[in-house]
Amino acid sequence: MKKLLSFAAPLLIIFLLAGCGASDSGSDSGSDGEKLQVTTTIAQIADAAEQIGGDHVEVKSLMGPGIDPHLYKATQRDMKKLQDADVILYNGLHLEGQMLEVFESMQDKTPTVAIGDSIDPSLLLSDETDANLSDPHIWFDIAIWKDAISNITDSFVKEDPANTADYEANEADYLEKLDELQRYANEQMASIPEEQRVLVTAHDAFNYFGEAYDMEVMGLQGLSTDSEYGLADIQKLVDTLTERNIGAVFVESSISEKSINAVMDGAKEAGHDVEIGGELYSDAMGEAGTEEGTYIGMYRHNVDTIAEALK
Repeated sequence: MKKLLSFAAPLLIIFLLAGCGASDSGSDSGSDGEKLQVTTTIAQIADAAEQIGGDHVEVKSLMGPGIDPHLYKATQRDMKKLQDADVILYNGLHLEGQMLEVFESMQDKTPTVAIGDSIDPSLLLSDETDANLSDPHIWFDIAIWKDAISNITDSFVKEDPANTADYEANEADYLEKLDELQRYANEQMASIPEEQRVLVTAHDAFNYFGEAYDMEVMGLQGLSTDSEYGLADIQKLVDTLTERNIGAVFVESSISEKSINAVMDGAKEAGHDVEIGGELYSDAMGEAGTEEGTYIGMYRHNVDTIAEALK
């Protein structure tokens, strides 16, 4: 905690100094023809904000492709984006663990919303290593994600009530697309033989995905990539792969392949060949302008990659 506070303090000073000449954000930000300025942490939230906000918002995401939100620390450039925002949206549930002090400091000046913190606790998966924490990777259960992003609509309506009808209509259209995505994912995952529905990845980002599609999920690291893993963790996965004849593991776009390679090498030494089933998007999405750079495209990519490798 001391390290976190020592890091946050200079950033807060930068913010306060820069904010002296900044105009206060207000409820009429979007009603005078100017776009509502929205700053998000992860791209999954940014994409939903763009879908719901449409032409009435300008969205900036702090974390792009390949960025790990568990370890991310705000930069001076990030502080400028946060300072200029009319609305700040982040996941919450300790996903952005290195930025919590910053968010707390901004709540008095700018609407700062953790979209995951309002989810019914009974729907959240717990952290096996800490009963007081919940799994923050809620975007991998589409039904839960739909509940979370409703907070985006509420935030936009509160700050820009003149465009309420558009925000609500855009949300309805987007939710229909997510329902279609859910149907597609259900069909693809059901095509995998039950005994082969085992998803092995670098860290436990896919537990909600596993719950949604009746898949067993195994990660070398815990819910956060900040957690440590050792030889015992590697050996446990190696034993599982060999004993159950699992032939594919998956790498993640935002995490080094080093940990998964260690598991593959261990399996090979045990006489069991394991292939990389493909690259999955976990904490980050793809490049902007690509299909994988959208939530729906990212999700479909993961579904298709998993289904093809495990059938």
